[in-house]
Amino acid sequence: MENGTWFLLIGLLMLGRGLTSTILTRSPFSSSIVYLAVGLIAGPMVLNLFRFNPVEEAPLLEILTEVAVLISLFSAGIKMPVPVTVKQWGRPVLLAWVAMALTVGFVAAFTYFVLSLPLGLAVLLGAILAPTDPVLATDVQSRHPGDKDHLRFNLTSEAGMNDGSAFPFVMLGLGLLGLHDLGTSGWKWITLDVLWATSAAIAVGIVGGMLLAQIGWKLRGSEFKHEILDDLAGLGLIALVYGISVSIDAWGFLAVFFSGVALRQTELKLSERYARQVNAIKQKDNSLTVDANDPEPPIISVESLVFGAHLERLSEMLLVFLLGGMLAFQFWNWQTLGLALFLFMIARPLSVYISLAGTNTSWKLRSMIGWFGVRGIGSIYYLMYAIQHGLDQHLAQQLTQFVLVVVTLSIIVHGISVKPIMEKFWRRR
Repeated sequence: MENGTWFLLIGLLMLGRGLTSTILTRSPFSSSIVYLAVGLIAGPMVLNLFRFNPVEEAPLLEILTEVAVLISLFSAGIKMPVPVTVKQWGRPVLLAWVAMALTVGFVAAFTYFVLSLPLGLAVLLGAILAPTDPVLATDVQSRHPGDKDHLRFNLTSEAGMNDGSAFPFVMLGLGLLGLHDLGTSGWKWITLDVLWATSAAIAVGIVGGMLLAQIGWKLRGSEFKHEILDDLAGLGLIALVYGISVSIDAWGFLAVFFSGVALRQTELKLSERYARQVNAIKQKDNSLTVDANDPEPPIISVESLVFGAHLERLSEMLLVFLLGGMLAFQFWNWQTLGLALFLFMIARPLSVYISLAGTNTSWKLRSMIGWFGVRGIGSIYYLMYAIQHGLDQHLAQQLTQFVLVVVTLSIIVHGISVKPIMEKFWRRR
């Protein structure tokens, strides 16, 4: 497709989205369905105005999805409630690690025994489809910093963590296919890919977020006259912690999520300390009164979240539109549809029920979490990552069919059900 046609299609889509924002907000389905519908109509399944071969365009698509996931993970980290407590984060940790690992196992078993895929390919496919998506699940994620809704919090923090916790299983699948060194009896995989890469990423993210908060606070000074470009500072933090993590073989997705968590947690602690100091000074000097014009301490995380939301919306629109150009009629068969049905109706709910078995989570909340395991851009990124790491052409085509059909059906079924189910859930509460 010529450049002019690309600009025409994307421009019309952006204009339409911008001008119909209120209509889409009030509609009974998510905006991703609209992007997908436009992509399907313009793509090879209907008008054939454009085609986008994900296997041939794997390098470009890997970068696009990588950037989209990074921005979304950082935004998710900033939205986490304050303070972080073990009690509050117990369920998300179980979902991000235990439920995710169980989903990998369920999908791998289904595709190995029922669909007769090779073991390595089955594990790789399970790892690609196991993590929930932070990009396309905006309707079921925390809406703003400090959103204390339990359902939104669990889904947001799970998506923020399991995009990194899935990486060891991706490497395990690649190793079983001979594309990654697992070490004797898997020792290298356990020590480096699981223990080191996970713990190092979390440490890098926490340190990076805390340092930026401290530096920004000191630069602004007590009167907050030093201007900081918060959006660029936020993007810089994403790039820095991700670059450091990649260079030391740690999982950068985890680092970016925890950098957002640490940035906001640290900034709010500094703001609270500043407020206490101001109140103490005014109590000592009765001549000082609270002035409505007193400067409010600026927070990098809040300002960067606004900019990140725009980038997140743009990347969602572009990538879902491209998804329509990747699909073909031959992708839709009993194997791909059967896998999607198994994942949505059995693997995801069952993994959630098992992982939360020892908690006091209500059955209603477990059912909601089990249903809204949205698959999306993160799965496409892992697919491109595997292709870029030497996956055989035939196996790449086979995986592509499974992943694209599952993601497409997730956009449709979750996009249609999210608003009515969530509204009913809140009314009952």
